[in-house]
Amino acid sequence: MGSSRCQKDVGEYMSSLESIFRFPIDQLPFIVLVLIIALTVHEFSHAFFAYKFGDSTPKEMGRVTLNPVSHISLLGMLLFVIAGIGWARPVMINRSNFKQPRLMGIIVSFVGPFSNFVLGFLGAVIYAASIKYGWTDGWSSGAATALHVFLQYFIMMNVLLFVLNLIPLPPLDGYRILEDLLPLRARMELQKVEHWGFYIILVLVFIPPLYKITIGPILGLSTPIIQQFVIIANKLFF
Repeated sequence: MGSSRCQKDVGEYMSSLESIFRFPIDQLPFIVLVLIIALTVHEFSHAFFAYKFGDSTPKEMGRVTLNPVSHISLLGMLLFVIAGIGWARPVMINRSNFKQPRLMGIIVSFVGPFSNFVLGFLGAVIYAASIKYGWTDGWSSGAATALHVFLQYFIMMNVLLFVLNLIPLPPLDGYRILEDLLPLRARMELQKVEHWGFYIILVLVFIPPLYKITIGPILGLSTPIIQQFVIIANKLFF
């Protein structure tokens, strides 16, 4: 009786966790590992290009590194796991140090999401190659499954980050790109409401009816991108 009750309690506890997290609780290790890699490369890309374009700020703040500790926000990671949307520590950039502030600002903003686009495609290529060349032959079924699940999440999460970050709402990269594209007067008007951006995103994410007509359809654009990645990767090896 005691053992059955214990198993029941554990089952109920796991079910309650499943209702909290957006992803299956037993697959959270894969999600966390993928996010650490994806967010680290994303923020490093911002920092690296800003530094190469003449801004020493990221270098001085220790951001031109692939060390995850320098980039990961624990709160942002937690929210990503719970809500499917989160953040890393933003890279501080002084655009006035660029020779062409607006053009280089657009490039610096775009390379973050683009790095996730590239990682997603590489994940699809590695997945297809692992099947074609039998990289997991001789592995235990559990280890082979773990690799394939990791690669599936690696592809999905990186494409999601690519699409998500191009949404033109502050503090996302899409907003910074829009900001640099607009003429000065329009930019100044936009900056007046910039501080509301984070709260707008939270409202759109956590109110289901709004999510279904705003963020949801936008993130849905990741599906055809993933499908194309898989098609291209398969053509390379099959």
